[in-house]
Amino acid sequence: MLGNFTFHNPTKLHFGEDALNKLSEELKQYGKKVMLCYGGGSIKRNGIYDQVIVELKKAGCEVVEISGVMPNPTIEKVLEGARTARMENVDFILGVGGGSTVDYCKAVAGCAWYDGDPWEYYFKNWQPMTCRWIPVGCVLTMAGTGSEMDSCSVISSHTENRKMFYNFRNPDFAILNPRFTFTVPKYQMVAGIYDIMSHILEQYLSGTDDNTSDYIAEGLMRSLIVSSRKALVNAEDYEARSNIMWTATWALNTLIDRGKATDWMVHMLGQAVAAFTDATHGHTLAAVSGAYYRLLISKSHDAVQKFRRLAVNVWNVCPDGKSDEKIAMEGLETMEKWMRELGLAMNITECGAKPELIEGMADACPICQGGYHILNRDEVIQVLKDSL
Repeated sequence: MLGNFTFHNPTKLHFGEDALNKLSEELKQYGKKVMLCYGGGSIKRNGIYDQVIVELKKAGCEVVEISGVMPNPTIEKVLEGARTARMENVDFILGVGGGSTVDYCKAVAGCAWYDGDPWEYYFKNWQPMTCRWIPVGCVLTMAGTGSEMDSCSVISSHTENRKMFYNFRNPDFAILNPRFTFTVPKYQMVAGIYDIMSHILEQYLSGTDDNTSDYIAEGLMRSLIVSSRKALVNAEDYEARSNIMWTATWALNTLIDRGKATDWMVHMLGQAVAAFTDATHGHTLAAVSGAYYRLLISKSHDAVQKFRRLAVNVWNVCPDGKSDEKIAMEGLETMEKWMRELGLAMNITECGAKPELIEGMADACPICQGGYHILNRDEVIQVLKDSL
């Protein structure tokens, strides 16, 4: 383990089939006025909304609703929620949905009492949050982003063709009932699964020391692979869906990035694609991964060694009689076979990208410094072209 670090995660998690029963007692610790945020209405169709309302009534809450939170929430939608939260002087924000809804709630919580332009202040310039914060909780209905136990909020601006993130604060608590994920459509389920895998890989594919975090990451990936295949066969396999949900949380609650550098270029590339196409996050990550990872293997001896380890320890590639490069590439090809098995987008054309958008996407793609090779703009363009 390299360097000095602090690990602190303040989010309380309630996990399991009876987890929602904890919601009313959690809400009693805050004020009476709750802003309830959710997406397009699926929680009303599948009955989760009614169950949440029962708990809100138990806690004696007055409810203000914000619906229509989109999969890639926009800054305009955030400003709408922030105005409502401030006008209503809400005491608490409760998100019911997937990671986008939770991201949205964090953004609203940090923007409601800020008097300036939050897009410029937070998302473009990363200035410190000094205004009043509204506490946040969530009832998770989709596994993938890990937003239930981290501070990150990813928000889009269609006018600028940018998808940016800011670290606000963690939710105070999160309710995780794996059964709430059963009705998520397959396209969204597999997107979430690959988002989990990508989160782990962004932290795993960096560093050269013998790091405990990497051993944990390998176990998480192996569990995810097994459970994803079970969930493909039976979307209501509770064991599989519970393992996927728990893996998603631990993939991005900062545990496995302690004591090491991290990469995050796949996310920057994928978010640049989504900024122009509004495509589903996990699928944009899948679409750019292969080209980026091949570039890493071609550029860095350290990357070859880590991909070799990934191939052997996670993808069960037999190393006998093979060069390190051959093992690394065989591992990547095995991963891509699994990705196709899930039904992920394997190129950005499937995500709605066109060749004429490449230059703009490159402009929208921040360059991260923590991986095995730091891309220049020409390489970003090449990766995007190779991903078409």
